[in-house]
Amino acid sequence: MKHLIASAALAAATLSAPAFAAPETYVLDPSHSQIVFSYNHLGFSTNYGMFSGFEGEIAFDQEDPAASSVNVSFPVRSMMTGWEARFDHFMSADFFGADADEMVTFTSTAIEVTGDNTAMITGDLTLNGVTQSVVLDTVLNQVGEHPMEGKPWAGFTATTTLLRSDYEVGAFAPFVSDEIEVTISVEASQAG
Repeated sequence: MKHLIASAALAAATLSAPAFAAPETYVLDPSHSQIVFSYNHLGFSTNYGMFSGFEGEIAFDQEDPAASSVNVSFPVRSMMTGWEARFDHFMSADFFGADADEMVTFTSTAIEVTGDNTAMITGDLTLNGVTQSVVLDTVLNQVGEHPMEGKPWAGFTATTTLLRSDYEVGAFAPFVSDEIEVTISVEASQAG
C-alpha cells in the first residue's frame, strides 16, 4: 500500500511540475542578415567586403540561452567586394582558387552567457577547407513579435577577429593585414 501511495505521489508531482521549454527553431531572414569583414590595405586604407542572403538556423532557448545553437552556411562565391576585379582576385589561386566553389559553414559548439543579453558563442568555422574554432562576441538586440510579419522574431549582432593565414588565404600578409575584423548582424523568424 505504501508503495502504491508513493507511486501516486510521484506521478502527481511529475504531472504538476513545470514543463521545460525546448529551444525554438528560428530561420535566418536572408534579406536582413549580413556578414561584413574589413582589413587594412598596405596601411593606406581599410577595405570592406560582405556576405548576404545566406541561410541558417538558430535553435533559440530564451529561458536558457546556453542551450541554444547556431548553424549557418553560404558559398564563398556569394562574397561582395564592390569591385569585380577584387572579387576575381579573391577567387584566384592567390586566395581561394579551386576552393572558391566550397561552402563556408559555422556550427556552434558552446554558448557562454555573459549578461542579460550577451554571450560568447564558440563554434567551428570552416573556410577554404580548413576548420578552426572561433568565438563570436554576441548581443541579443531584440526578441519579440515582428510588427509586419506578426510572428516571433529575433535579432543578433556578433563580432570576431580572424587570421587569414589560419585558413590558408594569407597572401601578401603582413602588408595586407592578416587580421580580418568581422561583424555579423542577423534577423531570424520563428519557424512554423
